[in-house]
Order: sequence, then structure tokens, then C-alpha cells
Amino acid sequence: MTAPAPASLPVKPVSLALPDQAAKETVQAAQQAGLAADELSTIRVFQANTPSVVNVTNIRAMQSYYSMDVERIPAGTGSGFVWDRQGHVVTNFHVIKGASEVKVTLLDQSTYSAKVVGFDPDKDVAVLQLDMPEEARAALQPVSLGSSTGLMVGQRVYAIGNPFGLDHTLTQGIISGLGRELSTGLYPIKNVIQTDAAINPGNSGGVLLDSKGNLIGINTAIADPTGKGSSSGVGFAIPIDTVKGLVGQILQYGRVMRPSLGVVIAPPQALQRIGEKGVLVLDVTPGSPAERAGLRPTSRNAAGDLILGDIITSVDGAPVASARDLLEQLDAKRVGDKVVVDVLRGGRQRLSFSLQLADRVLGSGTE
Repeated sequence: MTAPAPASLPVKPVSLALPDQAAKETVQAAQQAGLAADELSTIRVFQANTPSVVNVTNIRAMQSYYSMDVERIPAGTGSGFVWDRQGHVVTNFHVIKGASEVKVTLLDQSTYSAKVVGFDPDKDVAVLQLDMPEEARAALQPVSLGSSTGLMVGQRVYAIGNPFGLDHTLTQGIISGLGRELSTGLYPIKNVIQTDAAINPGNSGGVLLDSKGNLIGINTAIADPTGKGSSSGVGFAIPIDTVKGLVGQILQYGRVMRPSLGVVIAPPQALQRIGEKGVLVLDVTPGSPAERAGLRPTSRNAAGDLILGDIITSVDGAPVASARDLLEQLDAKRVGDKVVVDVLRGGRQRLSFSLQLADRVLGSGTE
């Protein structure tokens, strides 16, 4: 069983805030203490990255049972990190889900309100905008972006977050696995990083760093066989290469633009009854790429008999045996890409259609 690293209940944080000079003095003290080279390296990574990691508080409006007044109550806390000096903060979507208000606390314990710029529930990523003065924005320290390409099992990683409300907690481990897959919605998160660095309630949205201190992933979930929401030594992080594209779209458009054929697909049981593999087109959206290309929806004739629509069997030559296959193929594309869709029509005729993918509107029900 895999679950998001749950948000922790708010507790009084233990501040580790250190000004730059104090951070340098800490490293110098560690050197004078004769600590090993790997210990000094860990200390440097922590000191360099703690200013980039923030605490995110989810506040919900709830009606009091006794007075019937609407009260704002902290529902939980998670982690996040500074993306740029424009005041953008990135976190997990499940950290801010259902919030009527979001508060972000920086390393120096200053707290600011944050507006949700946009999010992607399926990939569990959200972008916040801090409401802060210009001079405060200029003092922000964005995280150092790395790459999740070329990672190797066994290399050292560090996780910084706010588990159980204890701000800026460091844990370390190794990359335990690569290429994992997490399903948080219709679209699975691919190439997920597995780590044994401890990830606990409140770590969600925090950073996973390589040994150089570069961001390689966002801590997002744990394997939780007990259902108690505590670390089992199997944690998962969204790869930063995936996050970069999502954040870029959210900052530009306010949301993630997903490619779509413009079809409504039928439940899988419809094809199971007739023993066909693929995805049955239940309806075609007017003006969509599918309609312009000539794909046929399911309909009824004058006698009321059901006439099955086209059955999508492949996209760009990749077999489509289920709705999941279709979604994965579309998720690998971009809006505006041209694709070739192969269909089975009438149980006998095999046709190919070339079409240009359009933007899929969230909640439209089309693919």
C-alpha cells in the first residue's frame, strides 16, 4: 500500500534559523572538532539548503458545532521549497488540498499568506505565490535545481523537511530504486525515485537532494503497510525533471495543459463483453481533433439498436489495450503534437487517422 506522506498536525516548531555568518561558524566549528570529511559534506549541504525549505500550513474554514461561527483551523502542515525570487513556492498538491487559506513559514520564522497559483492533482504538484514585500522576495534563496536524469541506485541522498512540525529536519539515505510508478489519479507519475531516507508526516513537499546539494526530487509518498503514516524505510520522490515542466506550465498558464483527442471513452466492461481490446469511443466532443479527423462515437440507429463507435487500438504505433494505455500515451505528448490514431470500426475495418492534439480542460471528462 502506497500513501502520500501525510501532513502532520501543527506543533510548536523548533527553530534552526541561522544567519549566513552563523552558518559559516557552524561549519568552521565542525572542522575544528575534527569531524570526518563525509560529515562535513553533510553539514554543508544542510546549511546551504535550509533557507530554501519552508513550512506550509493548510488552514481550513470550519463551522463551530457550538456557536455555528466559521472558524479557521490549521488542518495540517507539510513542506515546500523556494522556486525563485519572485516568491513562488513549490509543494505537493495533497499538502494544500482543501485549504481555504495557506500560510508559509520561512527559516527565520517569518510567516506569509500564500495564494495557490495552480496545481496538478495527478502529479501531486502545486505552486504557491507568497504575499510579501519586494525587499523580502529579493532575500529569498531559491533551491539549486539538479536533474533526475542519470541517477544511480546506491548514490547518497538527503531529505530536508518538517516532519511532525519539527522544522528543517535532515535525514539521509541512498537511492533504493529508480523507475517506480505512483498512481495518484488518472495519470500515473513515472520514473519515481525510491529512497530509504526517512520520510515522515510533514515531509511531503520537501526536497530530496543529491550529495552536491542539488534538488533531484520532491518527497511525496511512503510505502505504508501499517496504515499509521510513519516511515517504513521506503519513500518516494517525484523526479525534478518532471516537476520542472509542470511548474513551468503552471507559472505560464496557471494550470497544466494536457493533450487530448477530444473523445469520451466508454467503461472497459463495454469491450470485455465482445472480447475486443482497445478503448471504445463513447462520444466525440464537437470541434475537437477527433471530430475533425472523423472518429465515430457510439450511437443508436433508427430502430434503437446500439452502434459501437470506433475502438482505438494504438497511438503512434504504441498498442492501446486499455484506458490506462491511452492516458499514458497522451501524457507523453504535448498540446499541438501530431499523432496517428489507429482504430477498429464496425468490428472489421481498420483505419488510421492523423490529428493534432488539443488542450484537455480539467474536469471535462474527455481524453
